[in-house]
Amino acid sequence: MKDKELLIPATQHELPRPNPQTRRGRIQMILLLLFCAAPVIASYLAYYVFKLEGGKTNFGAFVIPPQAVSSEWLGTPLTGKWTLLVARPAAECRVGNDACVKTLYLMRQVRIALSKESARLRLIWVVSDGQPVDPEIRRAYDQATAGFEMINAPTSPALKAQWEQWLNRENAGQQIQLIDPRGDKMMWFPAEASPSDFAAIRKDLDKLLRLNHTGESLR
Repeated sequence: MKDKELLIPATQHELPRPNPQTRRGRIQMILLLLFCAAPVIASYLAYYVFKLEGGKTNFGAFVIPPQAVSSEWLGTPLTGKWTLLVARPAAECRVGNDACVKTLYLMRQVRIALSKESARLRLIWVVSDGQPVDPEIRRAYDQATAGFEMINAPTSPALKAQWEQWLNRENAGQQIQLIDPRGDKMMWFPAEASPSDFAAIRKDLDKLLRLNHTGESLR
């Protein structure tokens, strides 16, 4: 065979044709791969392609790419459910501090508004100063009453630095962070949202919960 012939691609009729059984096997493999990848593809489209409300801009701000939260930071894995998380010092969240209490109230009301889907949403208040929570605030916003988990921020210098870097991404450390069931921060909402914004936050969450069940475990 001449060297030049090695550079000439084979024509279609010269290539060996797969038999019908081989073709069926390939088609079945492709369909299986598409089936397995469907949740990931749907999640990607829901996050980055399809705009909420028929093309209108969503109320929450997307975090692109999503940023994983480490279970080491707060001593618990933030996976299996959607999570709304806010970080505030206990010294700030006291009766009379309307800004802090209104943020907790907003989060509680959003969860209640999800009605039968509320079990899919976890609320977390990260107590950033390690101080005891005001008893009156704790009674109003504990797990049984309002669905809040109160978790202390990390104190280890290394973990604290990692946590604060994650929290303050895009200067959103004071805002309400949304973490998806796989443990990735993918959106944040303004903590100073007005009553008129309440419906917009609920609508964003309602759409996301309806589109994406990937990684959920409601046990």
